[in-house]
Amino acid sequence: MDKTCVLVVDDEKEIADLVEIYLSNEGYRVLKAGTADEADRLLQEHAVQLVILDIMMPGMDGLTFCREIRKRSNIPVLMLSAKSQDMDKIMGLATGADDYLTTPFNPLELVARVKSLLRRYLYLNPGRQSADDDVATVRGLQIDRKGHRVTVYGREVSLTPTEFEILFLLAKNKGIVLSAEEIFEKVWNERYYESNNTVMVHIRKIREKIEEDPGKPEFIKTVWGVGYRIDP
Repeated sequence: MDKTCVLVVDDEKEIADLVEIYLSNEGYRVLKAGTADEADRLLQEHAVQLVILDIMMPGMDGLTFCREIRKRSNIPVLMLSAKSQDMDKIMGLATGADDYLTTPFNPLELVARVKSLLRRYLYLNPGRQSADDDVATVRGLQIDRKGHRVTVYGREVSLTPTEFEILFLLAKNKGIVLSAEEIFEKVWNERYYESNNTVMVHIRKIREKIEEDPGKPEFIKTVWGVGYRIDP
């Protein structure tokens, strides 16, 4: 059986080598690139299941490259950055990244996040659930988890694995308000921490893709001070 392949894109060799050591010890195959151009070539030549992407790189930066990845693929992207401000994290997630980790980081935390992202991504691939749990339908919105396919009134939309999981969770619990904390802990399988804007950013990105008018959403409603809900 082929090993799960992770692409590390970072111009700092020490960081890339450190990530390689820890992920290789977990049984992953690791590819490394120092620039976006090199990484793009590796993505075309190899079957990569996850990208770890540094924001600050020479040439094309990580934010721009993440947008390029999202034009072609829904593979998970974990951003690395020395910037720890909330706005920097929001910008990283808004480009299509699934998660964000500030440097310096605990290598064990990075490994845990990689495993979590891969579980979510591979779990959404075909053949992993019973038919009864595979599809959620809410009016003109249909979510096929087995085929990782979302259509809105017949129009297919492309979601990242994290966006897909959030939408599926809300659709399967239609009529129920889920707090940002509940969504985060169910989707990321991690403890929610205060002032975490991750869920808010992903909800905004989902609305941009499925709503005709994201400012007046038809599907994902905000219940102020409580959370989010999809009405039956």
